[in-house]
Amino acid sequence: MTSRRDILKGGRLAATASLLPGAVFAQAAAPPAPTLFAPKVGRWRSFQIVTTVEILKPEGKVQAWLPVASFGNPDWFKPGENSWTTNAAAAKLVRDPASGAEMLHLQWAEGAASPKVELTSKAVTRDWSVDLATPGTPAALTADERRVNTAATDLIPTSGIVRETSDRIVAGKGDDLQKVHAIFEWIVENTYRNAATRGCGIGDIAAMLKSGNLGGKCADLNALFIGLVRSQGIPARDVYGLRVMPSQFGYKSLGAGSDIVTKAQHCRSEVYLSNFGWVPMDPADVRKVVLEE
Repeated sequence: MTSRRDILKGGRLAATASLLPGAVFAQAAAPPAPTLFAPKVGRWRSFQIVTTVEILKPEGKVQAWLPVASFGNPDWFKPGENSWTTNAAAAKLVRDPASGAEMLHLQWAEGAASPKVELTSKAVTRDWSVDLATPGTPAALTADERRVNTAATDLIPTSGIVRETSDRIVAGKGDDLQKVHAIFEWIVENTYRNAATRGCGIGDIAAMLKSGNLGGKCADLNALFIGLVRSQGIPARDVYGLRVMPSQFGYKSLGAGSDIVTKAQHCRSEVYLSNFGWVPMDPADVRKVVLEE
């Protein structure tokens, strides 16, 4: 399985990601003060992400793996086409069999000067909302989908201290909605956003619980949330991507501030509830607003 540190090998990297068109940011340069957080299902919108990478000091045989949109949910996100221009000797789309993440894998000839690539990825998305006061009959998960989304991983175990902590949190709770609500509230009350954490964090949740240090960024806090939920046998998953629009509720820290989204990476959660299907959740963003706004 490809790890984050394996994404680039053989040199230092200069990379930018931009979002087209940029007019929407010019129109929203001064977002209003935060308003009541009440998301609604919105219209479908198309986006084009342009990622430019140049290896500044290539050494030996250089390779790079650039993530592309591969996650899909028919309710709110549909990945589109990818195209690229590069001086690499070989370039092809590859998929990690364990996570399903798709990447553009590039290989340059040994000694190649100024390795570079420009990748254009398209996607269609819309605002999404789930009314937890109105149960329904969602499409059931397949056995394989349930297995994948309740499984333990190296960084998100579901036994030991994780299960013990989860059991304490949900004690006395009934259905999956009540249990997930309790875990969400526990994350918000007991964790904190640490601005000094590098990147999005690494999400080593057992180490967090054992040390008692429950600080971090989105990958840490959402991984902890997901692990606690999965340990109850409830399907949950983390979704990695980019913030591509300003927050419509006026939170500067929860949206892209310009059409340059190089540092707009984010991770959030989705939980499958028996009466609602996949529901987006993000306790890490609650902690971010508490710290920054």
